[in-house]
Amino acid sequence: MRPKESPEAARLRGEILRLVGEYHDLAHAAPKAADQRVSAPVSGRVYGASDMRMLVESALDFWLTTGRFNDAFEQRLAQRVGARRALTVNSGSSANLVAFAALTSPRLKERAIKPGDEVITCATGFPTTVNPALMWGAVPVFVDVSLPTYNIDVAAVEAAIGPRTRAVMVAHTLGNPFDVKAIKALCEKHNLWLIEDCCDALGATVDGQHVGTFGDVGTLSFYPAHHITMGEGGAVFTQDPQLAKAMESFRDWGRDCYCAPGKDNSCNKRYGWTSGDLPKGYDHKYVYSHLGYNLKITDMQAAVGLAQLDRLDDFIAARRRNFDWLSQGLAAYEDALILPEATPGTEPSWFGFPITLRADAPISRDALVQRLNAAGIGTRLLFGGNLVRQPYMKGRNFRISGALTQADVVVERTFWIGVYPGLGEREIGHMIETLGSTLCASQRMAV
Repeated sequence: MRPKESPEAARLRGEILRLVGEYHDLAHAAPKAADQRVSAPVSGRVYGASDMRMLVESALDFWLTTGRFNDAFEQRLAQRVGARRALTVNSGSSANLVAFAALTSPRLKERAIKPGDEVITCATGFPTTVNPALMWGAVPVFVDVSLPTYNIDVAAVEAAIGPRTRAVMVAHTLGNPFDVKAIKALCEKHNLWLIEDCCDALGATVDGQHVGTFGDVGTLSFYPAHHITMGEGGAVFTQDPQLAKAMESFRDWGRDCYCAPGKDNSCNKRYGWTSGDLPKGYDHKYVYSHLGYNLKITDMQAAVGLAQLDRLDDFIAARRRNFDWLSQGLAAYEDALILPEATPGTEPSWFGFPITLRADAPISRDALVQRLNAAGIGTRLLFGGNLVRQPYMKGRNFRISGALTQADVVVERTFWIGVYPGLGEREIGHMIETLGSTLCASQRMAV
């Protein structure tokens, strides 16, 4: 609920928010395109007066921790993705940590993931999709990626399933859904958990159903590079009330109590519980059932996210438009480039535009991205490439199933460029022209 205010305070609040809108228009107006060199970063925050007003309004409440804005954001986010429950956390990495930790809860009994159990994932994933398994003593099992979707190889997943396999935890790469229906069928057949990392895929669907709702838990990130932003932040979502309760506990210090911040005795038996070896009647606010953390966000972050949700559909449409422009413009260079393709039956919500140079391309990946960067075009590699080749993996307990041939191709020849809503026709044209001219010049030099 909005704080009670006197008529004068309410008037001042309205005037402050009006002035914030004026300030945004004066201080945060985008420079005219003609006044600046063309640049095309891979990502960036896109915001307006409404986002700034919502942030300031939450600051005027001065609640600071999660409150009315967070409640509204969690409810709207759950509705948007089609989940029963959504919980905010302080980053996408924390979302993955909370999602995985929930699967270790003793309340899951024989289905709880235990040290030594195996979790199948893609070798070309982001580190924090894998790290929670390592932190909890589970064994990541790495399988290969498929090009040109850049998603996990379904056949490799099936071949990797063994007697200790308990879960599959994998991302929808750069907003392109993996074949989640096939993966889900494998998980159901073998009684495996499925965590869908949707940090790059908010708005992506498969047969009209939002990604993250096929498996047991979905995760999101709201870092400025992502589809919507609140600065730092993320979320977990699920259809399963038991998992939702476990995730809330792990997020909130591991406590057993589910009272909202600033509220007491929601269960009406705060001093009537018997828990573990604690004395009967021990204050339920100080009973801890999990090895938890404090991974909550502030209400000010949630306020920004709430405003950004109003713009999500436009953001997704702009990303798809930019992806289509790049696909059309770069089709002339497919003799040198492997261009991305959507997984059949899916509607991606593109986070980036991945490109792999063919083995006989006239220029190396590293030389090409340096030319692009010099021309003001931002580039990124596909996360950790082949994660088993990363320095931090040395000496760790993991298993490789099958050859990681395509993952090694990604390490050597793949990069991606941006499609975020801050890019328009001018920037996309610059990207296509620069890529094409660089490839053509390299081809002439090679002849």
